Amino acid sequence: MKACIFKTPGATEVLTLAELPLPTLRQDTDILVKLKAAGVNPIDTKIRGRGSLVPGADLTVLGCDGAGVVETVGDRVRHFSPGDEVFFCSGGLGGDRGNYAEYAVVSESDVVLKPARLSFAEAAAAPLVLLTAWEALYDRARLAPHQRVLIHAGAGGVGHVAIQLAKLREAQVATTISSEDKARFATHLGADHCIYYNRMDFVQAVMAWTDNQGVDIAFDTVGQSVLAKSFEAVKYGGDVVTLLAPADTTNWQVARDRNLRVSFELMLTPQLQYLPEARHHQAQILANCAQWLDAGKLHIHVDQTFPLSQAVAAHEWIQRGGGGMGKVVLTMD
Repeated sequence: MKACIFKTPGATEVLTLAELPLPTLRQDTDILVKLKAAGVNPIDTKIRGRGSLVPGADLTVLGCDGAGVVETVGDRVRHFSPGDEVFFCSGGLGGDRGNYAEYAVVSESDVVLKPARLSFAEAAAAPLVLLTAWEALYDRARLAPHQRVLIHAGAGGVGHVAIQLAKLREAQVATTISSEDKARFATHLGADHCIYYNRMDFVQAVMAWTDNQGVDIAFDTVGQSVLAKSFEAVKYGGDVVTLLAPADTTNWQVARDRNLRVSFELMLTPQLQYLPEARHHQAQILANCAQWLDAGKLHIHVDQTFPLSQAVAAHEWIQRGGGGMGKVVLTMD
């Protein structure tokens, strides 16, 4: 099969299209999927640049997100059959299990039936961002109806689904954006208030929006100075959830003074730490989201697609910002 791999970490040029053996089922609960599309995420570019997260891997097939058609199933697989259309978040962290390829082997416990309304490209774009936004807002911050939420970068991959998940919980949503197009996009998704972070101080804008109370929850998808500055936009006793490791220079004083609860969200932890119960929870999240996607209550925006042979271009698109709205996907056909 054809697969996009790298052996030595580095710039985009380390990605090469290679011929690999067809992956085989290692467990009797494994499924072989003929991939139709793979989501491209910022974590892919970080692993490519820094190296495999799996010790001792000779090569890495990137891609945590996949969508395709079940080809064969192990003897103990009970819920899927050849021909089923599926999507999932699994692999891509190091070694030969990843989704920048024509085929992938995935555990049955990680797989969910693809929403019928979605194309394979849309389905492949969905899992990682849905899991990240769900865990951040619902599991970490315990979002409740009618709370006010600040979502940074609302037009981005995680941000655009976070807005929708917040609205499905009947929250009021403010989001930071950088252009008129992104403001229209975020508003269409349900955002109540758009803040042009490149034109105004987002803390002042949030305080004006909340009558100087601050939001109940701030969701940081950007990192660096945005995390510490977000502390000032949250009400006393509120929540801050971040996707990024704090900078060494982060000033925690405001968070302490406001009695904020600060949480971290890394949806790859169940894979990295081998936590089966947490992985089962993630599969259930995807199953719940699949129902909303099929009902038209949740939407995935694909900003750009590239063929598998142009994975380099896809990584370059992400690194320079591209259109900045929604997701980037590789297609296999």
